[in-house]
Amino acid sequence: MNDLTTDIKLLHEATLNNLKSSKAKNTLRAYKSDFKDFEIFCLKHGFKSLPTEPKIVSLYITHVSKKSKISTLRRRLVSISMVHKLKGHYLDTKHPIIVENLMGIRRVKGSIQRGKKPILINHLKSIINVINNQNFDEIKKLRDKSLILVGFGGGFRRSELISIDYDDLEFVKEGLKINIRKSKTDQFGEGMIKALPYFSNEAYCPVTNLKKWLEISKIKSGPIFRRFSKGLSLASKRLTDQSVVLLIKEYLSIAGIDNKNFSGHSLRSGFATVAAESGADERSIMAMTGHKTTEMVRRYIKEANLFKNNALNKINI
Repeated sequence: MNDLTTDIKLLHEATLNNLKSSKAKNTLRAYKSDFKDFEIFCLKHGFKSLPTEPKIVSLYITHVSKKSKISTLRRRLVSISMVHKLKGHYLDTKHPIIVENLMGIRRVKGSIQRGKKPILINHLKSIINVINNQNFDEIKKLRDKSLILVGFGGGFRRSELISIDYDDLEFVKEGLKINIRKSKTDQFGEGMIKALPYFSNEAYCPVTNLKKWLEISKIKSGPIFRRFSKGLSLASKRLTDQSVVLLIKEYLSIAGIDNKNFSGHSLRSGFATVAAESGADERSIMAMTGHKTTEMVRRYIKEANLFKNNALNKINI
């Protein structure tokens, strides 16, 4: 009997670990943070947070809607639902009191998502030119240039970008192959390969700049984008995803460009927008960015063609 109890306990622990492993760490952190906010709301108003009921969730959504976007409301709803599932409780998120409330809020607020600005070719060139003109060592210039150029050229998420290791790289005659072992939309680690060809203009070529960075840094294993310690001594630890954001904003500011609406995602959205402007189809864009659905890519293409396919161009005044 004791053996059976022990086996069940081990199975229970293994099952909990499987449930946790089914989601990325960042996703689990988001669930936890969102649910904590819901718990505070329930505690303040004398409601039960776990398990809860649709009416309470609907009240919470109305409360959050005063300062949040529709996308944030949907994410909070998913988080509350997932915590209930992980704890073995059922919550009907399709209940009319939740669905109708969301529809009403969307009508009042509107559902247009204003994403961060993409880094376009003029921004990219300005950033690289600014880095070249900085009064610091060549090793830092090459790290920052290769980070930004590879991030843009591969349409990388910042988490993917900082996760690249030396062993993920394969330089070939045509350019560079980068093995992406795991990404946000590839939770099972199937991986993908991104191919970056050589640019005709070496100053802005991600492959050429990355080669120079690896030569000067003497990196032969481990993370390729690393932090500097004091005195520009290269550390073994990889950069954080927040470092990518800070560098982009810093160089845009130095270039005299308002950096308020730019983020780490601006490299990825910039690639997709510029590729769409240049006539690339959605399939080839998705092959590089790793998007699993066409919805976001079609939005980039639509925005890129706002002036190209504008009916006003046919009017002569």
